[in-house]
Amino acid sequence: METKGKTNKIMFKKEDCLMIPMIILSSFIYAAGMNIFVHSGNLFPGGYAGIARLLSLVTSEILPFTISFSVIYFAMNIITTIIVWKVIGHKFVVYSVLWFSMTSLFTSLLPYYEITSDPLLISVFGGLINGFAIGVALRNNASSGGSDFIAIDLSVHLNRPTWNYIFAGNAVVLFIAGLKFGWNQALYSIIFQYVSKEVVNSMHQRYKTTRIQCVTDYPDEISNAVFHTCRHGITRIPCEGEYSHKGHSLLLITINTYQMRDVIETIHMVDHHAFITVNNVERVVGNYYQKPLD
Repeated sequence: METKGKTNKIMFKKEDCLMIPMIILSSFIYAAGMNIFVHSGNLFPGGYAGIARLLSLVTSEILPFTISFSVIYFAMNIITTIIVWKVIGHKFVVYSVLWFSMTSLFTSLLPYYEITSDPLLISVFGGLINGFAIGVALRNNASSGGSDFIAIDLSVHLNRPTWNYIFAGNAVVLFIAGLKFGWNQALYSIIFQYVSKEVVNSMHQRYKTTRIQCVTDYPDEISNAVFHTCRHGITRIPCEGEYSHKGHSLLLITINTYQMRDVIETIHMVDHHAFITVNNVERVVGNYYQKPLD
């Protein structure tokens, strides 16, 4: 479990040379989706983007000047970044700052463009692009900041995905938007956010857990190999094959889903005849190691 208040040192590796361009590309895709789909459909995305857009529209009616979405979005994220700096891995925070900074820049530079006027198509395809952009960022050790920081911190403590909780929190923004700008936009925004959430959930595996059950004749060798692959405990249970009445060992391993491929490959390298089953884990209660964010 990650410990709050620890001192993090930012260590850059060779793979960071690929991550940084992918983060910038992700922010560009997100900004393009905002200016093409969100703006033309008058939608409200989830998280800080939806709050920033709502505040921008509301202040334009109250004040004699308009505060752009980019300015509000960037300011909100910077404030949150300062708060979570000591809680979440520093490299992850730095990459997230890069992401929402480039997003703010791109949304202010890219022109508005309307591909279609169909609100349903705008909601669905806009949600796909929005979720894909965030998913790419998360897979490259970054996030959109803001509510993502909150969701990730909760996921670390609960050992389960918490994007559904953030989705529920967005209902407040949609309720205000519905009262102010009409319920059609609010309802279509629900579709937009739901599609985006499902894409993110399918792409981001860090806080999903999987249980691997392995029947083998080489329990010690497999356990040692797995310990070098990931830092998780293994439960060993003696068992017997009902057909052959031959003794075996059953190994129970609970890991993060993104580690599943490496663990299975490691097992097969030691015992090619190992019998493996895989199950999704809804929740883990108890002592479970969650690799901290860099």
